[in-house]
Amino acid sequence: MTIEIDEIDRRLLAELQRDGTLSVDQLSERVALSRNACWRRVKRLEEDGVITGRVALVDADKLGLGLSVFILIRTSNHDPDWLLKFRAAVTGFAEITGAYRMSGDLDYVLRARVADVKAYDRLYQRLIAKVALSDVSASFVMEEIKETTVVPVELR
Repeated sequence: MTIEIDEIDRRLLAELQRDGTLSVDQLSERVALSRNACWRRVKRLEEDGVITGRVALVDADKLGLGLSVFILIRTSNHDPDWLLKFRAAVTGFAEITGAYRMSGDLDYVLRARVADVKAYDRLYQRLIAKVALSDVSASFVMEEIKETTVVPVELR
């Protein structure tokens, strides 16, 4: 099912991604739309699953979680039972903020936020206790050049 997204929808999405706390009145002013038309469009975007949620973005450093880690995983096991165990393990760790099945040389890449290298090692130990992995390596982020949750709504 293809969802029709027009230019007004794209402007609404861009504004909401910049500031999800905007009231309907503020949003309607920014996109030059009546309050009711704006509200109806936002509700349709939510019902169609285009808008999947509204969140507060948190500064991880201020919570003592200043180390971003990319965990690179290779496995020799690709059977359904292993995958179920892996998914359960990965989704069960709050420190893991992203998990991706990859093409190419790597099987999975995980993104995690931890306090420091010792905290990463504790996460690593807990992960390998839950699921067998062939090779695990980690890359620690030295500088975050760009980090965003914004989806580029104007690109196609």
